[in-house]
Amino acid sequence: MSDAALKEGLAPIRDRSLSFAVPARDVRGRVIRLDASVNAILAAHDYPPALAQLLGEALVVTAMLGATLREDGGGLTLQAQADGPVSLLVCDYNAGALRGYLRGEPDTPAGDLAAMFGDGHLAITLDPTDASERYQGIVPLEGASIADAIEQYFRSSEQLPTLIRTAMAGDAATGYSAGGLLLQYLPRGEEGRARLFAEDDGSAEPEDWQHMRTLAATVTAAELTDTGLAEEALLWRLFHEEEVRLTPGPTPTRGCRCSLAHIRDVIERFPEAERADMRGPDGLIGVDCQFCARVWKIDA
Repeated sequence: MSDAALKEGLAPIRDRSLSFAVPARDVRGRVIRLDASVNAILAAHDYPPALAQLLGEALVVTAMLGATLREDGGGLTLQAQADGPVSLLVCDYNAGALRGYLRGEPDTPAGDLAAMFGDGHLAITLDPTDASERYQGIVPLEGASIADAIEQYFRSSEQLPTLIRTAMAGDAATGYSAGGLLLQYLPRGEEGRARLFAEDDGSAEPEDWQHMRTLAATVTAAELTDTGLAEEALLWRLFHEEEVRLTPGPTPTRGCRCSLAHIRDVIERFPEAERADMRGPDGLIGVDCQFCARVWKIDA
């Protein structure tokens, strides 16, 4: 997109995914805005503010990673399990469809990952496509936020320098707005080229990455959550001296995959004796979906 188009921006879409690249700097990234989707997901449970903030920002990270890494299909799941006040967090992305749920103590205070989760781990799972196999990476729940833990995952496991910024504003009464910015340096460049940079071999941080990381780090929480600020205009503010190429991504939506047909299909795979044990006094099998806080009654 031209500098003029970047500067002027477009009318913002409240739920939106926009990828960008700066080829001259070997950098790629994504901007995500969540509005209706994050409000629908959080409304399924009466989360206190600290837990709503945690889940909202995790949903932003999941949407950015899913849209960036899974353009060939499949899906991505972010799951944290721990022994602290928050014992479980699950976010799932598939072709724009986003869902999430967490289990935590109502009086959990806002804090870093150690304070909220205690001892635990964070798993990133890439579900298979026709051309790939299932992959899972696991990192400790360390740092100030889910974004910090994911940055560490990319540095240590993928050797991919990454900057992630997330923010969420609002409350349950007025509605939430969440947003995020992802920036990554591509140390291998194009396929077949030599590695440009790897932190683990003592290489100096490239000037291109230093420059772009410094610019991206100036983004504010208010800019990320301002639904009146078009994503193109935000990128202009950050990178107006660069040639930025834009590619619209899938519009994020709330997308729980439970349905009567799907649940019935799963239940009917159980032997009749086991289904009999599942039935309640009304003769129906109740299936509780934590993602959408709905109990399905199945006659099977």
